[in-house]
Order: sequence, then C-alpha cells, then structure tokens
Amino acid sequence: MAHILLGVTGSIAAFKSCHLASDWTKAGHTVRVIETAAAERFVTPLTFTSLTGERTRTTMFPSPAAGDALGDVVANPATRETINHVRDAEWADMLVVAPASADAIARIAAGMADDTLTATVLAYEGPKALCPAMNVHMYANPVTQRNLDVCRSLGWTVVEPGEGELACGDVGRGRMAEPEEIERAVAGLLPDGDAAVAADASDETTGTPDASDTVDEFSDSIASQPLRGLTVLVTAGPTQEPLDPVRYLTNHSTGKMGYAIAEAAAELGAKVTLVSGPVSFEPPQGVDVVRVTTAEDMFEAVSEAFAAADITVMAAAVGDFRVERIAQQKIKKDGRDSITLNLVSNPDILAWAGGRKRDDGSQILCGFAMETEHLIANAAKKLAAKHCDMLVANNLREEGAGFATDTNIVTVLTPGTSDPKTPQIERWNKMDKTVLAKRLMLRLAAMHRQSDAA
Repeated sequence: MAHILLGVTGSIAAFKSCHLASDWTKAGHTVRVIETAAAERFVTPLTFTSLTGERTRTTMFPSPAAGDALGDVVANPATRETINHVRDAEWADMLVVAPASADAIARIAAGMADDTLTATVLAYEGPKALCPAMNVHMYANPVTQRNLDVCRSLGWTVVEPGEGELACGDVGRGRMAEPEEIERAVAGLLPDGDAAVAADASDETTGTPDASDTVDEFSDSIASQPLRGLTVLVTAGPTQEPLDPVRYLTNHSTGKMGYAIAEAAAELGAKVTLVSGPVSFEPPQGVDVVRVTTAEDMFEAVSEAFAAADITVMAAAVGDFRVERIAQQKIKKDGRDSITLNLVSNPDILAWAGGRKRDDGSQILCGFAMETEHLIANAAKKLAAKHCDMLVANNLREEGAGFATDTNIVTVLTPGTSDPKTPQIERWNKMDKTVLAKRLMLRLAAMHRQSDAA
C-alpha cells in the first residue's frame, strides 16, 4: 500500500477531495492531507483528519499543541509530532493536488514555496498529479494554459477538468474531474501499479453498503490492472502501397503512438494484439505482433482479430489509395516529363469495424485522425461516420504533435450524451506519447466498464 499526499486548495470542489481521502484510506493506503488557508474555508482540517487518521497539514511548522487540539481522532498519537514539509515529501509515494486552483497552479509553475503545500511540492520528487478546478474563463485563459504546460514539462500529470454548470453559474470546462477518474489516473501512476482505485465501501460488521459512499467501488486487481481479462487490438505505423518492385506510396508515420498504446494496454493487464505496418523499432514485451505492409494486409489482419477484441484502437496511418495495377518491372523514366498513375481506394478499416461492433455494446472502438485544417469539424464527421466510441484527432501543423515526435497534442471526441451528433470535445495539451497512451487506455477501460454496467 502507498503513502499518498493529497493537497487541497481553495475551491468548492474541495468536498470531492473528502471522497478521495476516504476511498484511499479504506483501500489501505496512508493518506496525509495538506490544506491551504483558502481550502480551510470550504472543508475543515478536522474533517480530513477524521477521514484519514492522519493530522491534516495546514502550516509549515505546526506546534505540538496544534496537533493535540485535534483530540482523539488521530489514530496514531505519534503523528501529532511536528512533521515539516521536507519529511512529508520524503515520506510520500504519490502527490495529488485536488482541487488545484488557478492560483495554486500558477505558484507551482513558478516554483514558489510560500506555504506548506508549495514548499512540499518543491521538495517532492515522485509521481504527481494536478486536478484543476476553476471558472471556465479562468481555465481557458492563456496564462492558465501556459502554467499547466509548464507543470506538464515538470513531470505533472494533469487530470483534465470536465464540462458542465459551474458553482459561479457559468457553463463550460472547469469542473474538477470526478473522484473515480482521479483515482484511476493515480492508480496508473503509483509505483508498480500499487493502488486500489477505491475501497470496498461495505460495512464489515453488517455486510450492508455504506450509504454515505457515492463513488464506484473497484477491487484491487481492477485498480492496478483495469484491463485485466480484456483483449485489446491496436493498429500502428504506416502502410506501403507498391508502384513497382522498387517504389511505393507511403506516409511519414513512425508508429510511435500506436506502439506506446500497445505497451500501455499490456501494462494495464490486457491481452494485446498489435497489427503493425513497417516500423524501425522493436515491439513492446508481452504483445502479439502481426506485421503487415499494405492497407489490404492490415485489413485482413484486423478482420481476423476484431471479433475477439473488447477494445480496438486504430492508430495506424493507413494509405487511402493504392495503384490500380502494380508494374511488374521498374518503371523507367525514358525521357518522360510526367507519368499518370491510376489510384483506387483501399478498404476503410475503421468504418468496417464501426459497422461490425457487437450488438450488446460491449466493444469499444477508438479511431485516430490526422488533420491539417478544420480539425474539430473533420474529426466530428469521422466520429459519426465511422461509428466510433472515441476519436483522437491531432493537427499535423501544430508544433509538438503528429508524426516522428516523442510528444503529441490531441483533441478527444466522444458522442454526446443527449445528442450523439453533438460530440463532447476535450483538448489534451502537449504530453509525452507514453503518458498520453496510458491516459487514453485508462479512459477506454472506464468506457468499457460503463458499457458492461449498462
């Protein structure tokens, strides 16, 4: 079990942090909460101390008397000793700031250490997650987005806020992610996957559910490997369409994104089949690889594996066209200034899969789209036309995204809940492809669980 530091800043979303503290404690983790002065206006330190059995940190150098004032709610009297920010930073396996206000994010990005939370952050060296919560306009402000990008570059995982009606009355992005989503993200970041997403909320004496719990319950095995028992199919890399024995049509895909997805799926417990076009690096361990060359080859491999797949992620850059007739000999220039090639369409693998998903909704299909213009409009059209459950789109012209890079910047679209034709849209700012892959697979795992529950 892990040592988790939970930083709570000033936001109405602080009440959700009570669920986090309770769930992690019930799961067997040791949780210490650090509250800013603003956070104390929403949730008292005594509340978190009662939930965790650990003294809530509110000042950098608390006196023993301040600890004693909490009374008998601290399970271990030794925790009432003065414990400074350095000791907490050394103790922790994981640091989560939830909610993370715009002010807190700015101070973390600037490297400030003017209260116990930011001082602990500066001394801490392990995995860490930020969970923003603020007004929609504050979140969209370029300064906040710049600060979040700085935090990402410093190793923070940002659990993006959701959309909806905010406490101020505005509607838009800014709601802190729900506790279960944060718990899943943290489960993937803890060393060796050591995390229960949530504790068993049943009363051990009576065996009846605890009515105060509103967070979904998951077992330890599901938390550490949420894809265990599932089959995942991934396509990756380019395809090559021969013109003659020497030349071929292709694209600039290196397969990095698809390979990172296959690796993340395997780490999260899935049985993974990777259908790969020609790439220059070795596949992840524990993944079954089917190597193909042309789009028709890839279609054949996918059509054989798709029915057994619970989650399919089509990240390959498949050529849309091939030559109508492949020349049997090398095409000679022979003094010509131009040449005409007749091209015909390749199979639309994503559309084929979208039309053959299981009737019971137990298959999740995720497509990718590379665009150079009108990103949202084109991606939304593809999401609907291909019957995808998720579409991940990026813009080739955006620095830090696209082919042959270690990072990516994506926009994630899913069908709307009230109107499937109006997709839900999330922008995930620049992050390493390995981080993006794990986050994507955690999201798809959650979607699969929801489909099973339905």
